[in-house]
Amino acid sequence: MKKKRMKKVLKMSKFERLLYTFTLVLLVLSPFGIVFSQATLSKINFDVEKIRKQISTQEKKNESLAMKVNELASLDNIKSVALEQGLSYNNSNIKSISNNR
Repeated sequence: MKKKRMKKVLKMSKFERLLYTFTLVLLVLSPFGIVFSQATLSKINFDVEKIRKQISTQEKKNESLAMKVNELASLDNIKSVALEQGLSYNNSNIKSISNNR
């Protein structure tokens, strides 16, 4: 007579099955989460560098415009514009306003 082989059945509680299932799902999904977070971080870093470049460009434009304003507001330029318009330069008529608080 042949002996019947009996399989040993492991009995797991519902909690153990839930725990094993959760662990398996976590192991499967965690690489996707890591890749997604790294991709998001890379995109944010790219956007930050792009904005820094825009800021740098705008600061250069602001410096250029400030130099142009200072050039146009110089005393020599004011005198030349006044003479072109037929005005005369009278130093006694100039009043300085200071910003004292």
